[in-house]
Amino acid sequence: MRWIGIIVGTLMFVAGYVYLWEEEIPPAVMLSSSESINVYQLANGMKVLVQEDDRSNVVVSQVWYKVGASYEPEGKTGMSHVLEHMMFKGTDDYSAGKFSEIIALNGGRENAFTSKDYTAYFQRIASDRLELCLELEADRMRNLTLDEAEFKKEVEVVKEERRLRTEDSPTSLTYERFNATAFKSGPYHHPVIGWMEDLDKMTVADLRDWYNKWYAPNNATLVVSGDVKADQVVELANKYFGRIKAQQVPQQAVASAESQQSSRYLKVALPAQVPYLLIGYKVPSLTQAKTAEIESDVYALEVLSGLLDGGNSTRLSKNLVRGREIASSAGAGYNLYDRLNTLFILSGLPSAKSNISELKQALFDEVEKLKSNPPEQSELDRVKAQVIAANVYEKDSIFYQAMQLGILETTGLGWNKKDEYLEKISSITPQQVQDVANKYFVEETLTIAELKPLPMQKAKQTRTNSAGARHAN
Repeated sequence: MRWIGIIVGTLMFVAGYVYLWEEEIPPAVMLSSSESINVYQLANGMKVLVQEDDRSNVVVSQVWYKVGASYEPEGKTGMSHVLEHMMFKGTDDYSAGKFSEIIALNGGRENAFTSKDYTAYFQRIASDRLELCLELEADRMRNLTLDEAEFKKEVEVVKEERRLRTEDSPTSLTYERFNATAFKSGPYHHPVIGWMEDLDKMTVADLRDWYNKWYAPNNATLVVSGDVKADQVVELANKYFGRIKAQQVPQQAVASAESQQSSRYLKVALPAQVPYLLIGYKVPSLTQAKTAEIESDVYALEVLSGLLDGGNSTRLSKNLVRGREIASSAGAGYNLYDRLNTLFILSGLPSAKSNISELKQALFDEVEKLKSNPPEQSELDRVKAQVIAANVYEKDSIFYQAMQLGILETTGLGWNKKDEYLEKISSITPQQVQDVANKYFVEETLTIAELKPLPMQKAKQTRTNSAGARHAN
């Protein structure tokens, strides 16, 4: 009996020693440090970015996952967005809605968003409550219950969201079809919210598989910005996230640029009050700029966007809205931080005394002006000042500072790319603006969508037919 006691005691000691050894979390490694930003990596591969800003005793905490709508295969669209909803619906330790309740009781605000390229969860709270946020986020990174009853309710919420925001919005539905036509295949073809037929057939097993594949520390970045000390933040991050094991994340092959040999034209007939026009050209993003020349093109396109749209003094407003009064509104859009090559978009609504054909010609006229003549240096300097000022003003918000860091890290550019922005924008010349207009605004990469208004009483029939939008040609 005595030997049995010794053996049992020895086994207990060894088991205790093994338990302690398994619980020990390796320290984080500092990857870089600047005046206000410190970057670390936990042993499980999770990155932690801390931006110290003590202007107020508030902190923003954001967890970014490298997965979004562009990662979803055909027939499984909408999963990233539905999973975002389900992240608030309970873990093993917290019931549905408890996460939001706890944050609110502690004076904080929280939310989440899904895009083509990432999914992010954030809280804004008093800096002394940061630990609470990290504890809760670490819990739902791997411990979601994904209850079937909650899933069935939440997927219906998402479907109603799609009806309200897309199917009952003529401009949104036109944009969705325009985008599907511009990207006939590939990751950017389908909408973030998903196609309705995919939402109809989605199961909780599908969602659990998606969660298990992508929600891992080595596929996530924690960004903390505000009244904090970097060493304390990384200590807390390691305490809660460091215990979560890394796992193999699927390697998504980046699709090569879709070959487009001629312009694409789409007319959408929907119940609506006014016509709507979208014109898009395929252009590179900064993430896909593999040469110095293309990188310069990207910044020139950013300046060109500001030249066309960005205030009352810019060309579309001055020439089309206030000058010729052809448009009631007109705009230009370009996101240089997209993960894949993207679109430069011109859009507008014709004025009461104009029509969509005149508006289309007027927008093409503005494009031709850019292609024929470089802007005056004085005009370009004014636009650069506006673009740079907008970038500087964003630094007044700790939330948008964190957003910029999260986007750059998650799309693969790296957080320090933000430091190049002002210098690159300032260096763009009038000739570069003209050159990119001629290089990228060509018929071979052009997609046009026109919304043709139908009488409003046809709305019910049109909604029924809208699910086929994914097959736009």
